[in-house]
Amino acid sequence: MSLSKLETRDLYRRRAKRYDWSIRIYRLFGFDMQRYRQETIAALGLCPGDQVVELGCGTGLNFEYVQQAIGPAGKIIGVDLTDAMLDVARERISRERWTNVKLLQADFAHWQFPADVSAVYSTFAITLVSEYEQVIKRASRALRPGGTMAVLDMKEPASWPRWLVKLAVWLNKPFGVSLDLADRHPWESIRRYLKPVDYKEYYFGAIYLCAGRKDGQLRPEVDPPGARVAKPSVHTVA
Repeated sequence: MSLSKLETRDLYRRRAKRYDWSIRIYRLFGFDMQRYRQETIAALGLCPGDQVVELGCGTGLNFEYVQQAIGPAGKIIGVDLTDAMLDVARERISRERWTNVKLLQADFAHWQFPADVSAVYSTFAITLVSEYEQVIKRASRALRPGGTMAVLDMKEPASWPRWLVKLAVWLNKPFGVSLDLADRHPWESIRRYLKPVDYKEYYFGAIYLCAGRKDGQLRPEVDPPGARVAKPSVHTVA
């Protein structure tokens, strides 16, 4: 059963100080987290001076890659539910002497996006939010024409046997992962509200990156019942 927001906040409060260290363990299982994060930022197509929103910014692990693209003239707005995670992010910002990062503690399911942002992204966070569909919808409306949204997250691999899926969920339980999260498909929401530009799967289908671009034309509020969403080609990377 998925955690409530208060349970998720409390979980990440306990993990905040050692979060950056703990995710390094994934390297032992062949997860190339750094590359996945870098490719997510690259998919945004950022330019110097862009304003970027990260949903579930945590300890700020992605900020370095965004800074390389937007430069000091750009701006990062990091939103996270957990105060302790943001405290670690502030330490990172101070250490790196970044002056263009704004951190906000908020439930981004209800947070109001600024208008005309250049890009919105989330890495390993949005699936934990039950209102992810509405979040992506509002993010798409906040993007400027040509702006991009990207999500990097875990999914249930279609080719994995059930026992292996359960094992993977058990291993990720310390980060709030549960079996019922497999029913949440943020990549379909991106395809619904934005023009698909990139979709990749990593680690034999257990991780995906989906990016969509706002084309300047108003998307429908909801798709008609039974509507089929066109799928871009899939690139799978081990």
